[in-house]
Amino acid sequence: MQMESHTLDRLDALDRLDLQLLSALEIDGRASFSRLGAVLGVSDQTVARRYRRLCAEAGLRVVAVRDAARLGQDQWMLRLRCVPDSAAVIADALAKRPDTNWIGLASGGTEIVCMSRPRHAGDHDDLLLAKLPRTPSVVEIRAQQLLHRFYGGPNGWLHKFGALDDDQIAALSPRHEPGADGGGSADGGAAAAAAGAGAGAGGGAGGGGAVGGPPRIEPEDEPLLAVLERDGRATYPELQRATGRSESAVKRRLAALLASGAVYIDIEYHSEALGHPVAAALWITTAPSALHAVGQALATHREVAFASATAGPSHIVVTAVVRDTAGLYAYLSGPLGRLEGVQHVETTPFLRRVKQLTYQHPGR
Repeated sequence: MQMESHTLDRLDALDRLDLQLLSALEIDGRASFSRLGAVLGVSDQTVARRYRRLCAEAGLRVVAVRDAARLGQDQWMLRLRCVPDSAAVIADALAKRPDTNWIGLASGGTEIVCMSRPRHAGDHDDLLLAKLPRTPSVVEIRAQQLLHRFYGGPNGWLHKFGALDDDQIAALSPRHEPGADGGGSADGGAAAAAAGAGAGAGGGAGGGGAVGGPPRIEPEDEPLLAVLERDGRATYPELQRATGRSESAVKRRLAALLASGAVYIDIEYHSEALGHPVAAALWITTAPSALHAVGQALATHREVAFASATAGPSHIVVTAVVRDTAGLYAYLSGPLGRLEGVQHVETTPFLRRVKQLTYQHPGR
């Protein structure tokens, strides 16, 4: 399948099909290899082979994510200033917590930038008022609550590369119909297990309930989500064994969780594989009246993987991903610098990304 796109022509480590496959998984991470192959115009064996290679070489992982914004749960962006030589240890400890993601070392390795998503009442107080202040190596804590997501979450960054056309996107967009051929196929689960993927969108106990409805995660959903948070392509038989429910009940409940927006299937991967190894957190101050317009404009920028309004000294926090330092300068002085309403930008380049959606120990 030939595509006329300079964006694709400039990719360093991945070819067109690799990027198309990543983009397709970003839309429906549980789509079967046969369905992916039909949309991309290749065989399911080719898709399986590429998938395994991306897992091994580009850190591809498909995982379920609880959407805190849709669930009405607070999210915080933390900036921790640490004494030299301690930040990496503290970042690794934070990365092992289930209520953190997007952790990076910055400021020459003396600052940690971390998103915290407390799942239960008291988790936030436990972290910010108990554990971190009692850590001697942490010399300053700045916490900014996320108020409104402009981009990120179920909206994947790869969409901005334009690897798929409108027909392909429509063919892949999941309908979340209970029992529909939307994924969880045996080939997907087996490939994920064989590849050893590395680090890089109700009803009650019986599993019934209509698709859609208000976003809500019930206590009895935890065994289901525990498996999907490790492997978003786990097969329905695997989910059945983990939950003790019937396969049809598992299908219905997962469809309901996805349709309501409480959970989405996301992918993580090393952006280096796309030729974009440089990432930075941008802390943007705007005129209050321009806050929403600036946030909406940022969401359209190719360099922006995440953007949210925040409470605190800055009004918007952005994760920008670019090719190199020159690309970061070009973005700051160009598209971002020209945005009307932007008053100040503090840039914090990441020295190392410790955690995206999941944590892999540095030694693994």
